[in-house]
Amino acid sequence: MYRSFFFCLLVSLATAQNSVVTTELWCVAKNNAEDSALQSALDWACGAGGADCSPIQQSGPCYDPSDIQNTASYAFNDYFLKHGMTDESCNFDNTAAVTSLNPSFGKCKFPSSLSGSNRSSSSSSSSTATFGLGPSQDLNGSNQISQQLVLLPLITSLLLIASYNPWLICLP
Repeated sequence: MYRSFFFCLLVSLATAQNSVVTTELWCVAKNNAEDSALQSALDWACGAGGADCSPIQQSGPCYDPSDIQNTASYAFNDYFLKHGMTDESCNFDNTAAVTSLNPSFGKCKFPSSLSGSNRSSSSSSSSTATFGLGPSQDLNGSNQISQQLVLLPLITSLLLIASYNPWLICLP
């Protein structure tokens, strides 16, 4: 009886050891941003910021001169992906924000944080981002601490459950 419990516990620990929660993220223009502020930020992103703005040019799949929000969002997102996907790289004088809602429309496909930064509007890379936007430095050491904080209560709970109701663990 306890053998099956410990087997299930080992399987759970083995699968949890390398798991990372990921989600697609985009940097988009805020709905309440003034058009003039968006235009100024868009000009900077496509100029000095170095964003690839060819998809929002006249012959591009994202060209829509009547919608400054979509146009700015594409440039902001490109800059965001190329500059570390941090809060700072998605600010643009407080006219942009990070979202998990895909802003793509029609033939205009916005690359996400899971697409990477070396891409055109349809290719992808293997870069990933973890859920949440913390500091841009490497925090790999904190992963072990967070696993210990999660696994200890999990193991304790499983042991308590198994001691009172051993049939609840690993039912077929």
